[in-house]
Amino acid sequence: QVQLVESGGGLVQPGGSLRLSCAASTPFFSRAPMEWYRQAPGKERELVAAITSGGSTYYIDSVRGRFTISRDNTKNAVYLQMTSLKPVDTGVYFCYQGQTSAARSYWGQGTQVTVSS
Repeated sequence: QVQLVESGGGLVQPGGSLRLSCAASTPFFSRAPMEWYRQAPGKERELVAAITSGGSTYYIDSVRGRFTISRDNTKNAVYLQMTSLKPVDTGVYFCYQGQTSAARSYWGQGTQVTVSS
């Protein structure tokens, strides 16, 4: 089945860390840009971090220096290492595989991250 499956979410105290994983069984994974989005309660989904097929990365200002996106094309996986977590980081985190000339885009089902004391 063609899909993206996130894991690694959970409840963590402020200042804590989590590592999200996204396992891809999608075509042409290594060629596609990969992104992490999040959606807080009552808010729109927002881009958090992105990584190109070549490994270039992008972060929104509020997570730069705290989050690290990486990918392992040998495992068809993308990761989001989150440190110094804050309550405002709470939300459902989604993995997204961007469209390429070879394949359509894909969304994962999301994993809940809750930062609370």
